[in-house]
Amino acid sequence: MTVDWICKHHSDLGKEQLYAILQLRSDVFVVEQKCVYQDIDGQDLEGDTCHLMAWDGNQLVAYLRLLDPQSQGGDVVIGRVIIAPQSRGTGLGHELMDHALKQIEKYWPGVPVYLSAQAHLQKYYGRYGFEVAGEEYVEDGIPHIGMRRP
Repeated sequence: MTVDWICKHHSDLGKEQLYAILQLRSDVFVVEQKCVYQDIDGQDLEGDTCHLMAWDGNQLVAYLRLLDPQSQGGDVVIGRVIIAPQSRGTGLGHELMDHALKQIEKYWPGVPVYLSAQAHLQKYYGRYGFEVAGEEYVEDGIPHIGMRRP
């Protein structure tokens, strides 16, 4: 699979891109994972939030957002990590993390990175230098764990 990687500051997002992001997040987090929660949390268009997207033609196939350390108490926060159902099992998740860490180093060099991982993905994120930070907790019925990359 050949995809086009795009990382944009929220102020540079086109309305079609934003719509695709919100649609994919809703399809997976709300419908597929059956989590009724407020996905649109006011942070998508705040501060220096950046959106990392992988496009296969006109289909958004992978996404995450980067919340800037200024608004997050000192850490860059990776969130809303998602691979479209049709693209799972292709290695795209690893590419997404590689691209995310490169973007973080470009925009916020040397700044620690935090993410809230589904608990079963600890080893996955551990491959990228993330370590458990805190106790496991349940969010929207799914066990999660905070992880930090110094």
